[in-house]
Amino acid sequence: MNEILTQREWLLLLIVAASYVLLFVLTVQNSRRKVLDLQERLNKVRAMQEEQQAQSREGIDQNRQKIVELEALIRKLGDENSVLKLELEEKKTRLDYTNRMAELESEKRSQAESVIFGSDIYGHIQRLLDSGDCMGNDEWRRLEQVVNSVYTGFTERLYGLYRMSEQDYHVSLLVKIRLQPKDIATLTAHSKESVASTRSRLYQKVFGVKGSSKDWDDFLLGL
Repeated sequence: MNEILTQREWLLLLIVAASYVLLFVLTVQNSRRKVLDLQERLNKVRAMQEEQQAQSREGIDQNRQKIVELEALIRKLGDENSVLKLELEEKKTRLDYTNRMAELESEKRSQAESVIFGSDIYGHIQRLLDSGDCMGNDEWRRLEQVVNSVYTGFTERLYGLYRMSEQDYHVSLLVKIRLQPKDIATLTAHSKESVASTRSRLYQKVFGVKGSSKDWDDFLLGL
């Protein structure tokens, strides 16, 4: 009888040990997956920020300065070292193209707010705020269409960074059209505290570090 009990005890110990090993492996894999997901999000964010910088006035001016410098080098080379001259001309052509695209996007963005503020859905949203009502499905759809028409790929970029809930996405849409937190709370039928928590939580989820609700707003307004 004692021998049977001992065998059962060993079997139980083996099961417990195997469970702990499995739990450890799953924990490590889960942690690794989280790190990889965060790294992927950060890479996307950096790419977006680099694009924003390239499209900014400062980025355009920096490219213009590089173009001037390349033109001076090309003139200095003259007919010498034709291979290097071709490489420099290729770089200049790429910078010219980048700047033209950046200037077009910058001009489009400068007109974006007037397009949104003059849209039917924006006027409708103001009337909802006057009456203290929240937005319905059709109104969210119309707002999404207007935002994406002037900020190309806005929705796709957001969902590419983080799998948002409907509330997360709605709050972000309203931030993008520069509504105040109290108005966002009214339109989403949530409290101001909930809206603030949503924004700061989204920043932490995307960037992997704590941030304020304003940090998330600033990021969105740059997209």
